[in-house]
Amino acid sequence: VQLEESGGGSVQPGGSLTLSCAASGATVSKRFVSTYAMGWFRRAPGKEREFVATISSSGRSSYYADSVKGRFTISRDVDKNTVALEMKSLRLEDTGVYYCAATAPPKITQDLMRGTVDNWGRGTQVTVSS
Repeated sequence: VQLEESGGGSVQPGGSLTLSCAASGATVSKRFVSTYAMGWFRRAPGKEREFVATISSSGRSSYYADSVKGRFTISRDVDKNTVALEMKSLRLEDTGVYYCAATAPPKITQDLMRGTVDNWGRGTQVTVSS
């Protein structure tokens, strides 16, 4: 399984970016994002990687870190086998490398939130600066 992030870049405070994560590989089913709990983590400069957002395999539940609630939205496209993270009202402290993550069933979103991840992407850089 390969997870590939895209959509990172540089933006001013208050700006917006949308990240995308595509699942691919010989063993990836066409229903990967509706089978696995998917999510996003980030690593700020000099800090440990932290949870950002997750969406359940059914798509009915999503959870966010307190620091991004109301500003970030996670979603998925089952047909395209992708997961997106829409980021609005970006702040300087949102700067970091953002990683896509997936955890296989029967593990669920709460497991992913605790860092129990089966597959990681390589990350995409998000820089918020004035």
